[in-house]
Amino acid sequence: MGDMFKVLSGVMIPFLGTALGAGMVFFMKEAMSARLQKLLLGFAAGVMIAASVWSLLIPAIEMAEAAGKTAWIPAAVGFLAGIGFLLALDMLIPHLHLNSATPEGCPSTLGKSFMLVLAVTLHNIPEGMAVGVVLAGMRAGNEVISTAGAFALAAGIAIQNFPEGAIISMPLVSTGLSKRKAFGYGLFSGIVEPVAAAFTLLLTSFVTPVLPYILAFAAGAMIYVVVEELIPEAQAGNHSNIGTIGAALGFALMMVLDVAVG
Repeated sequence: MGDMFKVLSGVMIPFLGTALGAGMVFFMKEAMSARLQKLLLGFAAGVMIAASVWSLLIPAIEMAEAAGKTAWIPAAVGFLAGIGFLLALDMLIPHLHLNSATPEGCPSTLGKSFMLVLAVTLHNIPEGMAVGVVLAGMRAGNEVISTAGAFALAAGIAIQNFPEGAIISMPLVSTGLSKRKAFGYGLFSGIVEPVAAAFTLLLTSFVTPVLPYILAFAAGAMIYVVVEELIPEAQAGNHSNIGTIGAALGFALMMVLDVAVG
């Protein structure tokens, strides 16, 4: 498998997960139950937390150590910068969270359906960045990031994108959209991932010394999404323990993928 094919495959695998999940709108006759939503949201949170630690922060620390730098500086600086970046996007881009009636971000006349999609699109940005920066490390021949490790991250994100695609597409039908349009909106929310991955890959290729910082930046951005959006939605209302079980399963799966394969 050629280097360019590996990179293209790694970039597109997470998007494929979103596309397949969004396609469930054609097969599911009823809206997704609240319990299943909580389980899947928790699962996504668990995957993202484990990916942030094993695929991003630990490699960032190991790279800094190998370069003879103070190991914690790139990890801490990049992590906080990633948090700040997502905080800024969260405050600026109009969006509406699942099961919420109040939009966030700048005031807007956008429709409810589109703002629901923008909420998912926002948290797909750090996932795309995470895949892009890991693929950049793989392509640069960095000994800390193996090809298997890069594909383990892409696969883990794709697995949690599958239910995520269904979670965004199914409620859109209840707002009055056709199944075809709901599927299209689901696809749109996922397109940002390969775009963010390609941009991060390109940037990191030109500025290889900052790789540890960008790894930690992607981790910070993902943790922001987990704490700001996924965990609150998974814990809202009754039966919050379902979300906790989902988080445990997602964390364990991503940890196993990264340690066993990577």
